Amino acid sequence: MTIKRDITWRVGVVYLLLVAAAIFVFGKVVYLQVVEGEEWREMQSHLTNREKSIEANRGNILACDGRKLACSVPSYRLHMDMKANGLTDEIFNANIDSLAYCLSSFFKDQSKTYYKRKLIAARQKGSRYYRIHRRRVSYTELKEIKQFPIFRLGKNRGGFITEQIDRRKLPFGMLASRTIGKLYEEKEKGGMIGLERAFDNELKGREGLSAYTRISGRWVPEEIIAPKNGLDIQTSLDIDIQDVAEKSLMKQLNKYEGGHGSAIVMEVETGKIKAIVNLHKTSKGKYIEDHFNYAIGEATEPGSTFKLASFIAVLEDGYINLEDSIDTGNGKMKFYDRWMRDSHRGGFGKISYQQVFEKSSNVGTSKMIVDHYKSDPKRFVERLYSMGLNRQNGIEIKGEGEPMIKYPGSKSWSGVSLPWMSIGYEVKMTPLQTLTFYNAVANNGKMVKPYFVTGIYEHGSLKKEYKPEIINPSICSLPTIEKVHEMLVGVVENGTAKNIRNSNYKIAGKTGTAQVAKGSGGYKGGSGVEYQASFCGYFPAERPKYSCIVVVKGLSSKGYYGNIVAGSVFKDIADRVHASGFDMAEEVVEAMPTSGVLPYSKGGTKNDLLTVFTTIKAPIDGKEVEADWISTLAQEHKINFSRKSFSNGLVPNVKGMGAKDAVSLLENVGLKVIVSGRGKVTQQSVSAGSRVVKGKQVFLKLS
Repeated sequence: MTIKRDITWRVGVVYLLLVAAAIFVFGKVVYLQVVEGEEWREMQSHLTNREKSIEANRGNILACDGRKLACSVPSYRLHMDMKANGLTDEIFNANIDSLAYCLSSFFKDQSKTYYKRKLIAARQKGSRYYRIHRRRVSYTELKEIKQFPIFRLGKNRGGFITEQIDRRKLPFGMLASRTIGKLYEEKEKGGMIGLERAFDNELKGREGLSAYTRISGRWVPEEIIAPKNGLDIQTSLDIDIQDVAEKSLMKQLNKYEGGHGSAIVMEVETGKIKAIVNLHKTSKGKYIEDHFNYAIGEATEPGSTFKLASFIAVLEDGYINLEDSIDTGNGKMKFYDRWMRDSHRGGFGKISYQQVFEKSSNVGTSKMIVDHYKSDPKRFVERLYSMGLNRQNGIEIKGEGEPMIKYPGSKSWSGVSLPWMSIGYEVKMTPLQTLTFYNAVANNGKMVKPYFVTGIYEHGSLKKEYKPEIINPSICSLPTIEKVHEMLVGVVENGTAKNIRNSNYKIAGKTGTAQVAKGSGGYKGGSGVEYQASFCGYFPAERPKYSCIVVVKGLSSKGYYGNIVAGSVFKDIADRVHASGFDMAEEVVEAMPTSGVLPYSKGGTKNDLLTVFTTIKAPIDGKEVEADWISTLAQEHKINFSRKSFSNGLVPNVKGMGAKDAVSLLENVGLKVIVSGRGKVTQQSVSAGSRVVKGKQVFLKLS
């Protein structure tokens, strides 16, 4: 009985243990399924499924003629998996010397021994993602590197891994780079400033997705969602005008040692921005365009360019005639406790209102405004508001400065506000806002919104078009526009900007010279007086095509007058733009002779010549000639095209060419060009056929 009881007890214990184990297993299964199920299912998914995003190609930013201002260029980081399945010790040891030699020869920064030591150390550590070199390589370089020992065996046997990184490139360097913008370093943030930010949604596209499943130890693609590449945006910017504006502004900044400067060129009728330059002086004394978009974002006291608004106000209210006279005395006048002074020592005496504007008399302008608006300053300010001077333009690019036109009764209003506002102090406007105002005068009173982007394209097909937008149909009456137009022409013909007058076409505009306020230090501060020089206007005055403003800030006594510092830049831009323009096609067609020898033409680019001769309906022989540059021969019944060839490394012969083509050709081979005269090139200082010396100056005489 004792043995039977003992066996029964033992069997019972085993049974209970089995039951307990079963309950435990069942409970664990329930716990894993219910409590930890989601976590384990997610882990299993990672082990057997993998998703990888596919980056979309960012769209290009294009100039008005389709040339790329910003584009994405792939570069590659180089890595090595030292524990790749097929990378045996035999393969590694047999080829490590050759690989180290190739890397040393390619990068030219370290010895063969250095690379060999680093690679062996990474192999011993078992590194799965060893960075071969800090520098990224281009696609062309990558093709070469793929042929190196070990690497040519591929990813599995050679452990060679590449990581593609798209790098944003500006093919034209710093031309308009601040306006074009840049990206955050983290790609998911997209555009940081400029057009890159304003049109980030259109440019960035949409990422794709690749899904992989692990089957028998291999990752097999299961599903792929293709990325949608970004769209291209075409801007209104003209590379040639932009280049002229930048070089001219750079020259003046270097000459007069300004702190920073900006220049903008706008198409009068549409508001398209054709060029925008922002140059800032670095601590090393070099001017670059990567600091701030002064043309758009910096609202300052404009100075005398604001006098145009004051004159429009009194003319609209019918208070004056331009022929009427006003006594400016000895050029000094006191308003309360402050003296108003003219820049001309001794004053102008008794002069007409037209002359007040042409000579930029501070005393005459402020006295005119005070005489007519002292009892009702709100009327004057509301005139300014009706012109839209207190409103932002609402442009695409973020960061537009806020204009400031104070109102009577505000905290900052004082007894001297009215006279000082009349000459452009105690008000603030950005260069682009001032230009928009002047552009409205050139556009017969119609104020159009400035804009930078004309269209959005997908694979060359237009998806969205941007058209001119009117923001004020009439800033004033047409009779007033006609009067102030004559005043603006008079400034250049007879007044403060006579230095930019020329006999080929007329310029209308106004100079501005303002002292720069330095916060609580006033206008002088501890480091002396600082000035801002500006010129704003349009050309040709008879048929305004372009408006332009130039502002240079941070000037000292070395030179600060608007006509000299800013006006000279304006003239450089206007001269080059006017000389290269082709706006007379209709008149030419009407004036074409029906018989006799066809018109003479200078040599030039094939596209330009085809445009001209097609427009005037002249028969062409040699259209099929494949060449960028063409020589022409006018015959009795046709224009003959022939190839104009140039030898690499030799100075081209530009005699007979127009200035635009000659300068373009010579600068493209690395020469610096100085032009005098107008017409076709008759002489060049560096002989054609001689060796090109990069940076050498060549003088061209035109007649």
